[in-house]
Amino acid sequence: MRIIMASKPVADARTEQEMLTRLRNGDRSVMNELFVRHRAACYRVAYRLLGNEADALDAVQNAFIKAFTHVDAFEGRSSFKTWLLRVVSNAALDLGRQRGRREERGLIDVLDQVNEVSSHQGDPGVQLDRDDLRSLLDQALKQLSEAQRRTFVLHVDGGLSYRELAEVLDVSIGTVMSRLFYARRKLRAFLADRWPR
Repeated sequence: MRIIMASKPVADARTEQEMLTRLRNGDRSVMNELFVRHRAACYRVAYRLLGNEADALDAVQNAFIKAFTHVDAFEGRSSFKTWLLRVVSNAALDLGRQRGRREERGLIDVLDQVNEVSSHQGDPGVQLDRDDLRSLLDQALKQLSEAQRRTFVLHVDGGLSYRELAEVLDVSIGTVMSRLFYARRKLRAFLADRWPR
């Protein structure tokens, strides 16, 4: 049983590596499978960076086009997902700058409360609470520097580890830890007076 569990990620990675090789050799039929495999994480990151569904979809589309067009730039030093999320975050930030918006939005430590509130869909009072909380989260993220927001969003919404964040952002793991520490501290301080639950 241990062998099966240990070999499954290797098989998944090999399958993805095989798909990338096929794509590099001109086989465009694997593009849809790669898209389906990674679209949810890419959308979450783009949405949290831009705060708008239409913009997030545009950023994801731009990122996948760029990734598929420049697949030879992927050198395999990280996972394909890590590389792709870097492309997505860059596309989202570029789009945000082009449209004159704040680039990053995201989740914070009270995400559990958002999920709890979301589970009571029929109650109009709960819906108002959820909308208020989402607005408050957006305001809180505006208090962070761009570097802190980007690091936080890629960690929370992109699911990247500290090591992967260091690779994507081209900084040390210590810098990643510092950015996340100060981002969480600022978010908690901002929310403490405004969301007393």
